[in-house]
Amino acid sequence: MPLLGRRGFTLVELMIAIVLLGIFATGVYQVLLNNQRSFAAQTQRIDLQQNIRAATTILPAEFREMDAGDSDIVAMDSSSITMRAMRQLAFICDAPALGGGAGNISFTVRQTPFFGNRQSFQAGDSVLVFYEGNPARRSDDQWVRGAVTSSSNLACTDGSAGFQVQLQPQWINGNVGFNVAGAITAGSPVRGFTSLTYRLWQSPSDNLYYLAQQVGNGTPQPLVGPLMGANGLGFTYYDSTGTTTTGDRAQVALIGVKVRGRTSQVIRQANDPALAYKYDSVSIQVALRNNPRCGPGSMPFRACG
Repeated sequence: MPLLGRRGFTLVELMIAIVLLGIFATGVYQVLLNNQRSFAAQTQRIDLQQNIRAATTILPAEFREMDAGDSDIVAMDSSSITMRAMRQLAFICDAPALGGGAGNISFTVRQTPFFGNRQSFQAGDSVLVFYEGNPARRSDDQWVRGAVTSSSNLACTDGSAGFQVQLQPQWINGNVGFNVAGAITAGSPVRGFTSLTYRLWQSPSDNLYYLAQQVGNGTPQPLVGPLMGANGLGFTYYDSTGTTTTGDRAQVALIGVKVRGRTSQVIRQANDPALAYKYDSVSIQVALRNNPRCGPGSMPFRACG
């Protein structure tokens, strides 16, 4: 049969084909749209979970090193905590000559090993120096707090590289009786620290709430967020018996943290046309591992031995 004589589709057949094609295209579009919504929702949910889990990495690393009995907790409430955060660790190679007065003391620390975010001490740094006292007993072991007045390169007596540190100590409880010859020995650790605050913070740029870190009196820097709102971060403090405590910082043995986060954008779930934020939360408890177990600073007090 000639091509021109062949019968084509009727109008009804064309209409049916177009309708079927439209139904098929609509189904494919709906599947793709649902997949896109599910992918976007899942991506936001993963970002949310990873975001709030960052708090469970950052805060425990800071809190575990604290010693509440030695005033490492400077201030605390339900949405913020100010602490002495350790940032440097070095070891004395030449011990200070004590017993001659309560003024500045001088000692030399080794340049290697030296741990921390800055490999030296500088004037104005706050440090804790381990006070051995009587080596025959541990009940008098303490950390002497002080401010570095100067630091310079000076070799240790064994020839290794070192820093000479001039320190103005805050003798414990103002008792110069701790200024005893030989009470700070060679090999004693020296820990540099800074004042650090973790708190719930509302950003002035977007009015959202974040877990923020503030160094000294500096500007808060957001670490985790956005959070659920004004109740997005909560701290609970416990003593060694598991009882909550709010007033006595020296009694704190365990810190509970709850972080409530939300997605950064509203999302649609599959088969749900409504746009909404999604929320999630995480709770942890962190023990203060450097709290003394006995002797001075133990809470409640326990005699050693």
